[in-house]
Amino acid sequence: MTQLPNLVSAALDLPDLGKLALSGTTHPPRILILYGSLRPQSFSRKAALEAERILRHFGAETRVFDPHDLPILDSVSADHPKVRQLREWSQWSEGQVWVSPERHGSPTAVFKNQIDWLPLEEGSVRPTQGRTLAVMQVCGGSQSFNVVNALRVLGRWMRMITIPNQSSVPKAWQEFDEHGRMKPSPYYDRIVDVMEELFKFTLLVRDRSDYLSSRYSERKGDLAAQALAVASGAVALPATAAADDAANDAANEAEADTNTATRPSAAARMPSACCGPACASNQS
Repeated sequence: MTQLPNLVSAALDLPDLGKLALSGTTHPPRILILYGSLRPQSFSRKAALEAERILRHFGAETRVFDPHDLPILDSVSADHPKVRQLREWSQWSEGQVWVSPERHGSPTAVFKNQIDWLPLEEGSVRPTQGRTLAVMQVCGGSQSFNVVNALRVLGRWMRMITIPNQSSVPKAWQEFDEHGRMKPSPYYDRIVDVMEELFKFTLLVRDRSDYLSSRYSERKGDLAAQALAVASGAVALPATAAADDAANDAANEAEADTNTATRPSAAARMPSACCGPACASNQS
């Protein structure tokens, strides 16, 4: 630590392969799917349902949130039933799929409103942090990547782990049949690729998300808050921490005593008095 004097050692966690070992979780991956249109013939909803069928085939448990009746952000309290449902489902999920049409070069307001209702933090709970994310878009015209790029920014902001693959379906009105099913095409194959990748990444991440998303700066802040609470008397110092502090104090006192015993006296450190001309001649 002598080379890194600004680090708080108690908050530093050295990456450890052992902490990434597989755990015993065996339930199916839990995936939440959000889409961004209220139209009866919404192609983002059709793409979302196609993604859901693929995920279920892989063995995932899925939920598709219906954005109808979700109020505009802050127009009602967070106790609104649709807001509670969205937040509870996000907390339930281990991975998510976001599908939006492109409107004026960006995700629709319907889609963005859903993300805006998801807080970064709610008490001690982060409804999206550490979850995997797949991003998709549907286009009315030629293929574009404006929406998936914007969704990646949103995913990073929400502290999610966005998979590398993505899907953009151009001229979406040509890609679905009269029953709402997607026709065979390279665009369908890409959605299969994306869902397969999301499923695999979710298996890899879900039991390790707390460790992967744990941050030095936040642990340092937690330690500072705990020290302030102890100093103010609001909480008692944990027994283990008290013992560690006592041991550190004893070690520091012992080191100070050793330094005092081995340090030369002030008189010994003083240079000898000059002996006049002879001293001057020796120094020349």
